[in-house]
Amino acid sequence: MVAAWSLLVLIILLWGVDAPLASASRWAGNGYGVNLAASIAVLPLVFVGFVVARRQPGNPLGWMLLALVALLLLSGAGADYAWLSYRVGHHLPLAVVGVFLAPGWVWLFVALPLVILLFPDGRVPSPRWRPVLWAYLAIAASWLGSIYAVTVQAIAAGEIHLVAGGDLRAVDDPAGSSAWLGSVEGLILPMLAVFWLAFVVGQVMAWRRADGERRQQLKWLMSGAAVCGAALAVTVVVSTLDPSASHAVEAVIDVATIGIAALPVSIGVAILKYRLYDIDRIISRTLAYAIVTGLLVGLYAGLVLLATRVLSFHSSVAVAAATLAAAALFNPLRRRVQLMVDRRFNRARYDADQTVAAFAACLKDAVDLDSVRDDLAGVVQEALEPAHVSVWVSRGA
Repeated sequence: MVAAWSLLVLIILLWGVDAPLASASRWAGNGYGVNLAASIAVLPLVFVGFVVARRQPGNPLGWMLLALVALLLLSGAGADYAWLSYRVGHHLPLAVVGVFLAPGWVWLFVALPLVILLFPDGRVPSPRWRPVLWAYLAIAASWLGSIYAVTVQAIAAGEIHLVAGGDLRAVDDPAGSSAWLGSVEGLILPMLAVFWLAFVVGQVMAWRRADGERRQQLKWLMSGAAVCGAALAVTVVVSTLDPSASHAVEAVIDVATIGIAALPVSIGVAILKYRLYDIDRIISRTLAYAIVTGLLVGLYAGLVLLATRVLSFHSSVAVAAATLAAAALFNPLRRRVQLMVDRRFNRARYDADQTVAAFAACLKDAVDLDSVRDDLAGVVQEALEPAHVSVWVSRGA
């Protein structure tokens, strides 16, 4: 489709403009300039939006994702351009346009909950959600309008004072003539949070009523939304810290920023129905390895503290012993945890494993070949539910 290709070309051009500006901005001391992590987080938005827009042009979610990327790139380029002009002192032409574009990051917080609500076909789950949607759009528009009103007010008054990232101080930390924005946000943001939670709860309720393919789609959505929400929360909280104070702070922000990509990736898989039924396996594996990692890290730290603080072993000996103990426990612990997780989150595999284990136990006492063949066909049918089962037995000497 021409429109999808045109948007993709526009995004590539914006990226080509934004990349050198971001590099120059970070080199000039802008700790929150666009970096590799932000680019990695945006790439899935571009890919998923473009593929959905081409394959399902009637689905507005693809166009929303592409438009969101374009707005984010404009915001990043504007913020970096304004930083170079006002904070570094290059006095670039039309720098005021960059100041106006800089608050475009707020579109991310408005659009992503909307994508969750309209998933997977771009329509509300039921007609009773339409008033909720219009109320959300009205409140979100009030928030966006307030931010841009403060931006225009600061530009008109010539009070252009930028903070890290290129945002106006009047928007980032409202005070003085822009103090009213803080009051407005104190009222609007909790309301938006309630709407965001309602959208997620609505999809969870839809998942409880759904079955088959739609249920799998909603599992992908909820998994991606959970990871994305946690990443956004970490990004917002950690961004309040000074990135120059610790490289660890910047590293945490980078990792959390990449985590935002989980939502568009899960949406793309669910809408395009690619490997849709792998979600149970992915969830169970992710949970199992996260639990095992946490247990082993705790065990490792406990053994090191026990050996060095209580038993007074040399630190290098304690570290080596704890490492060997953690390595030896990895596989047994992984198998035990995986079994527990599969029992709760991947029941199909757990039931199949139990069926196969029971068949293996019965096989020890079987002597009749025909009985074994019939039992094998029955077990395969019960565990895998194929459309057809055939068993070929060689009777050669």
